[in-house]
Amino acid sequence: MGPDTRARATSASPAGREQGQEYDASPYLPRRGGLAALRRASADCRGCPLFQDATQTVFGTGSPTARLFLVGEQPGDQEDRQGEPFVGPAGRLLRRALAEAGLGDEEVYVTNAVKHFKFTTAPRGKRRIHKAPSLREMSACRPWLAAELRLVSPRLVVVLGGTAGKALLGNSFRVGEERGILRPMPSFEEGGGEGGGLLLATVHPSAVLRADDREAAFRGLVADLSVAASALD
Repeated sequence: MGPDTRARATSASPAGREQGQEYDASPYLPRRGGLAALRRASADCRGCPLFQDATQTVFGTGSPTARLFLVGEQPGDQEDRQGEPFVGPAGRLLRRALAEAGLGDEEVYVTNAVKHFKFTTAPRGKRRIHKAPSLREMSACRPWLAAELRLVSPRLVVVLGGTAGKALLGNSFRVGEERGILRPMPSFEEGGGEGGGLLLATVHPSAVLRADDREAAFRGLVADLSVAASALD
């Protein structure tokens, strides 16, 4: 943790917040610097209790000038172990879908709405089972996502699944109603309004992996991402 971040976290955070009880990552964000500074500071985030069981913070990665910005839900088991987003089965499927949609050569920035892996342990064995983050946990982590969006300033944001959509558009978001539709990107600044750029929602690739008809679900994901590709032409 750098001196700016340490000073802010210490001065702004009571003991309860240091233990992740206040559900707010804001005190842990650095006052200045780019994505590298954010990544370093995020490693020490105690903005919600999820840090206690996760292996590490999984921050976003990719081009700092990317036109395309992808937001998923949270790290999975492999992402938690490796420290990078979308390196597991869902990530491999996402890369295949991007390529088939004509976005294989597009520089992207990839992140998650929540930066720590939330899970339960299987009753037998050591397998860690994904558990969806709560609204409080999403809200706590939102300052990191807002800072990433501000620094990258993408032309198009693709939200992957309901959690990512709720993090950006509010708790009433439903991916089934919004998917494949281009809309103005909302602003994170006080007062709301439009933030510049476009937003498109689609399903999370892990939902494709769980689908009864995986091929049809994959084709639907590719169709949505093709809308994104057309918007970037």
